[in-house]
Amino acid sequence: MLIVTDEELRAFAARAQSSDVLAIDTEFLRERTYYPQLCLLQLGTDDEQVAVDPFKVKDVDTLRELFCDPSITKVLHACSQDMEILLDVYGVLPRPLFDTQIAATYLGDRSQIGYAALVEEYCGVSLPKTESLTDWSRRPLDDKQLAYAYDDVRYLPAIWRQMRDRLTERGRLSWAACDFQTASEAQTYARDPREAFRKLRHVSGLSARQLAVAREVAAWREQTAQRIDRPRRWVLADELVVEVAKRMPRSVAQVERIRSLSSASRTTQAEIVRAVERGLACPEGELPSPQGHVRPTTDQESVCDLMYAVSRKVAESEDIALSTLCSRDDLMSFLLDRDSSPVAHGWREEVLGLALDDLLVGKLGLTVRNGCVELL
Repeated sequence: MLIVTDEELRAFAARAQSSDVLAIDTEFLRERTYYPQLCLLQLGTDDEQVAVDPFKVKDVDTLRELFCDPSITKVLHACSQDMEILLDVYGVLPRPLFDTQIAATYLGDRSQIGYAALVEEYCGVSLPKTESLTDWSRRPLDDKQLAYAYDDVRYLPAIWRQMRDRLTERGRLSWAACDFQTASEAQTYARDPREAFRKLRHVSGLSARQLAVAREVAAWREQTAQRIDRPRRWVLADELVVEVAKRMPRSVAQVERIRSLSSASRTTQAEIVRAVERGLACPEGELPSPQGHVRPTTDQESVCDLMYAVSRKVAESEDIALSTLCSRDDLMSFLLDRDSSPVAHGWREEVLGLALDDLLVGKLGLTVRNGCVELL
């Protein structure tokens, strides 16, 4: 059912309140904007699937109440972009949350497994991909588009029930619940312009002072993109932010010498100079640290290689995705400062951390038998 009136939405919400599950998905566009544009909101229970047209339905209070109903589990797949959009548009995040992509990694599936693969695995249905490149902002939506949209929530309740039962049987529901909780917190989706520089590529060679300049230029870019609602790359490409940080131009004339910035507007060039000046004026004690870019020693790299091999074997034996268990950065943190690593806390410590402790003191080793790595 396509919902185009507030009355139809309220009627669906009343029916959904008797359900213990609400599947949620969104269709959006963000190619030309900073903020994603919500084009369609799909909702589903065990009994029905609907698509809400946000261009026509304006009753946000009903959706907020439904999203925040503690008696209904909200089920999404790969929820991060959906949650960001829902927070922007409706001002709330659906909770309690269950993300089937996250849950799959605790049940031995690969990380970032797609929705279609889960539908086939858990429901035995092969979904068509005919509308994956649809422009969802165009109206009217035809029957094929709507059928595709309904399918995005049709199977989630059944998958949720099976996954919930399997996680419970294996004692891992509480493990996944920690990730669900993080994904349902507004802080997870906060956009701090002064932290945007940490997502830049190719910054490993920058000094602390250059990083301070990159921080200011990236923050200016982020704020500008937000203000004009255009993609940040349209304001300034990543590589140009890094190049400005390297050269630290003190004048418009020096900005013009940078390829692709010679044609920028005088206003943009002047704002870049001002951002550079702020970075240069940053006190020594407030310079950003090059996090993640401290080069470990050769011996530390070698030990981390062994830790990674142990982690792979543990992930295999526990039937859990390695990326969910740990990253290489987590292992290096464990080696250099144990308590700073997620592997040293909670269920990860029990499953992997204690084994790594044994490895690091020589109580655990590795060998090769029949071409396979084994733990000793």
